[in-house]
Amino acid sequence: MGSLFRSEEMALCQLFLQSEAAYACVSELGELGLVQFRDLNPDVNAFQRKFVNEVRRCDEMERKLRYLEKEIKKDGIPMLDTGESPEAPQPREMIDLEATFEKLENELREVNQNAEALKRNFLELTELKHILRKTQVFFDESVPTVYKSSSAYSSSKYRRYPQMADNQNEDEQAQLLGEEGVRASQPGQNLKLGFVAGVILRERLPAFERMLWRACRGNVFLRQAMIETPLEDPTNGDQVHKSVFIIFFQGDQLKTRVKKICEGFRATLYPCPEAPADRREMAMGVMTRIEDLNTVLGQTQDHRHRVLVAAAKNLKNWFVKVRKIKAIYHTLNLFNLDVTQKCLIAECWVPLLDIETIQLALRRGTERSGSSVPPILNRMQTFENPPTYNRTNKFTKAFQALIDAYGVASYREMNPAPYTIITFPFLFAVMFGDLGHGAIMALFGLWMIRKEKGLAAQKTDNEIWNIFFGGRYIIFLMGVFSMYTGLIYNDIFSKSLNIFGSHWHLSYNKSTVMENKFLQLSPKGDYEGAPYPFGMDPIWQVAGANKIIFHNAYKMKISIIFGVIHMIFGVVMSWHNHTYFRNRISLLYEFIPQLVFLLLLFFYMVLLMFIKWIKFAATNNKPYSEACAPSILITFIDMVLFNTPKPPPEKCETYMFMGQHFIQVLFVLVAVGCIPVMLLAKPLLIMQARKQANEEVQPIAGATSDAEAGGVSNGGSHGGGGGHEEEEELSEIFIHQSIHTIEYVLGSVSHTASYLRLWALSLAHAQLAEVLWTMVLSIGLKQEGPVGGIVLTCVFAFWAILTVGILVLMEGLSAFLHTLRLHWVEFQSKFYKGQGYAFQPFSFDAIIENGAAAAEE
Repeated sequence: MGSLFRSEEMALCQLFLQSEAAYACVSELGELGLVQFRDLNPDVNAFQRKFVNEVRRCDEMERKLRYLEKEIKKDGIPMLDTGESPEAPQPREMIDLEATFEKLENELREVNQNAEALKRNFLELTELKHILRKTQVFFDESVPTVYKSSSAYSSSKYRRYPQMADNQNEDEQAQLLGEEGVRASQPGQNLKLGFVAGVILRERLPAFERMLWRACRGNVFLRQAMIETPLEDPTNGDQVHKSVFIIFFQGDQLKTRVKKICEGFRATLYPCPEAPADRREMAMGVMTRIEDLNTVLGQTQDHRHRVLVAAAKNLKNWFVKVRKIKAIYHTLNLFNLDVTQKCLIAECWVPLLDIETIQLALRRGTERSGSSVPPILNRMQTFENPPTYNRTNKFTKAFQALIDAYGVASYREMNPAPYTIITFPFLFAVMFGDLGHGAIMALFGLWMIRKEKGLAAQKTDNEIWNIFFGGRYIIFLMGVFSMYTGLIYNDIFSKSLNIFGSHWHLSYNKSTVMENKFLQLSPKGDYEGAPYPFGMDPIWQVAGANKIIFHNAYKMKISIIFGVIHMIFGVVMSWHNHTYFRNRISLLYEFIPQLVFLLLLFFYMVLLMFIKWIKFAATNNKPYSEACAPSILITFIDMVLFNTPKPPPEKCETYMFMGQHFIQVLFVLVAVGCIPVMLLAKPLLIMQARKQANEEVQPIAGATSDAEAGGVSNGGSHGGGGGHEEEEELSEIFIHQSIHTIEYVLGSVSHTASYLRLWALSLAHAQLAEVLWTMVLSIGLKQEGPVGGIVLTCVFAFWAILTVGILVLMEGLSAFLHTLRLHWVEFQSKFYKGQGYAFQPFSFDAIIENGAAAAEE
């Protein structure tokens, strides 16, 4: 069989590359993506390998590119992505790339530092501007009070600013100034209040006020006002809200205390002149400096923007180049150096069919590097298990992913993926069968297939959408198969299509039909005798009493039929594995008993279903009328337990065909006899073969020397040890075979019953669709007039949302998971081990894709 049904044949090769050509050859192999290298230096530390310095240089370049990318995204500049993948640059080009990235990073950091300093200066000037404005308002609101003395100092005057216009009473002045302030009102004493002004974050202001009050014992006066426009923090660019405050106090001690509190709350203090003229002059100077700063800031931002726009045009290509260089040197670190230090030696797994393609790529790399020594690719003999490599395309990739999620196939084991392409959507459709719901799913899948190039180019990080898009072909096939089974069930949104006309006819008049709710149609008189051409007759849609009974019997039987056929197919697949690997013992003593056991019990039950459908009918006379039809389940239970069947009704026969009892007894005895064959035959034959092999190894006859005698003695003791090890291995074989046999025998029963989920989910899906139609949409259809149109529109929208959300999405997900279980457990357990490891070639495409995904996270 080809690689579609089995994994590719792999070869372990040894590769000899000249040191000068190694970089170019590995680059060509990375573009090809068909070689998996092995690490020939597993004991060497990563920091002690030959090309560790080059890898560090690439890490440093990646760091600089990430810094540029962060700055570009911060400014919202679109990055050009042509979708092309440039070739890996030559090693000498690394110096140019490093110089370019170093220049860009230094220039950008310098611009950012200058911009941050300018913004910090602008913030300080803006805060100072607000302080000068607000404090001017504070001082304008205060009422000057002049104290005169009647003593010798009557000519001296002093002016103080009381608390504010609304706090001019003497009690508040005494509270602010204390006893010292009261004495200051006496003749000959001059009192002066100091103040500090600054800004503080608005959320810290309440705690700031409480701390001032407690620390200064109420001997300060605080006045604050909010700055209406938010200010930009120069360190992170966030918008912050601040308030201006001014604190009046008396004495140097309070001044020191106030400044320490301001420092603790990270409030910024600014110099504020006492004289109004000085404040106005300072305000004019601040405004002039702010205008100059705005001009310089604008020019700085323009220059920064130009630098980032130029970098954004090449950033994606730079990332690709650096990641390719890093991947090449990381791969070269896996190689060994020969004794001459002029040749690199590598070991790699390659697909056997692609050896010529790999050799051509190596030749191209050698020519590109200018080397005169051609590379050498030798195939090696090995007993190691090769990796598993299944070629896929965009159609088969999703189905292969379903299989690999269970376990990667062992090397050259039968690959279930090609068969899953048909069986998976079909079993899904058996549970999801509805023409309308299947059409919605198929159209969604078809839309993703038609738009796949544009949707793939978007590269969104939405995990749910990526799962849907990755399985677009599965969704499309599941929808198409569901439309087919919906036609078979004659079910579209819980209604039927009367395409060919019902083959049942009414023998009652109209008044009888309208007045009686429980009428029956007799197959003998009301049925034409020929079945509906395709699917179920639409008459069953209006059968309220026995519709579910009829559907139950039909869907339950087809579930068992499909399940048994699916399991038999799985057992037949194991025959392909045994013949390919030439495992004669497993072929004779596992495959044949398993197949016989399954055929004589469960396939025989399927045959009884077809015999019952063919021989018994309502139009037949006894003993083949519908009253004489036996129960298949009861017949199967009596067969396995060797029970005597119950007496049939009058004029009916006990068995469906002649010799049925003898055949059933024979089948059960043969099936039971297959169990000890599966359990004991293989371990006993292996034990016998090993015993014969041990008997063929005889001690050396005629040994006379002590050395020879010692050798014989040691060999005998070693042989005994080996026998003991073989006994342990045989015990493990017996245990494993016992588990395998018990699992298969009991699993055959449980797996057959497990396929009844096809019937259960199909019935549940149909009933949910009928509930939505009866309890939602039919209400809108019963309304009349203009209001009825509005009601119908609203009801239809609600019904459509429930249909898509519950019946298509939730029921579809449930049916998908049940189908997945049927394939993983019931089908693949018959032949699929899944104990291999995946082929992971050195591929630039995979490395770049993984690097981009990691960067987005």
